[in-house]
Amino acid sequence: MKIKAVKMQGLGNDFVIVEKEEFEKTGLSMSELARKICDRNFGIGADGMIIPDFHSENGYDLGWYFYNNDGTTAQMCGNGIRCFAKYVYKNGFIKTKKMRVKTLAGIITPEILENGMIKVDMGKPVLECAKIPCTFKNNLNQKIKVSDREFNVNAVSMGNPHCVIFTEENPVESAKKYGAELEKNEFYPEKTNVEFAKIKSKTEIDMSVYERGCGMTLACGTGACAVTVASILNNLTDHAVKVNLAKGALNIEWSGNPQDSVFMSGPAEFSFFAEYLC
Repeated sequence: MKIKAVKMQGLGNDFVIVEKEEFEKTGLSMSELARKICDRNFGIGADGMIIPDFHSENGYDLGWYFYNNDGTTAQMCGNGIRCFAKYVYKNGFIKTKKMRVKTLAGIITPEILENGMIKVDMGKPVLECAKIPCTFKNNLNQKIKVSDREFNVNAVSMGNPHCVIFTEENPVESAKKYGAELEKNEFYPEKTNVEFAKIKSKTEIDMSVYERGCGMTLACGTGACAVTVASILNNLTDHAVKVNLAKGALNIEWSGNPQDSVFMSGPAEFSFFAEYLC
């Protein structure tokens, strides 16, 4: 059985997009297809799979099904939503450059800008521990001990949980060494994304991420938002921050008011069109 698919990426965070009618040909569950098609040795290879849902109601224009490459669902994906927005607009599934997308994290609003970048209203950050969820008493500057280290942790949700650690060390090496253990730490009952971040200035941060359900990835949009929120709450940066990732940067803006949305701007690109043999 051959199905059509499209490969896209946002700063190297890559996704396979499959139309629902193509998915239905496979006889697999969405979780099963995600594991197979995202496999980098036997599939197309990706960090996640997206299936558009063109059903609309009052309050949103369309929706999506999003799966990590291990077959688990994720409430939100910042790089994925930019790729999704570009895909549905370029293929004529929606006529407006600004759209309301139903996700497990609520209604997310991406907008394709004149310069080709996609700006996304990511919604309000979640700072209440029970809703992140985590079992800390306070979401900022909590201690976690893993392996041979104790880390100062900031918990933030952008529709999905994040563990933000500010470091003076190499963020990539720290994420590789400690990310897997932190992802499944007992303080996060639904596991967590893990970000190591190095402050370069009041307007710039270097970041590396170990994603829940994916492992090490080149970029994470919700992670960049969570890092920026944590840096502002800790008075480490201004309210507009450039977050440097392995293959480029995202621009994140937040007023510092928990009632205000976080805004993320960045690229999304088509990689190739494919036929996948299930």
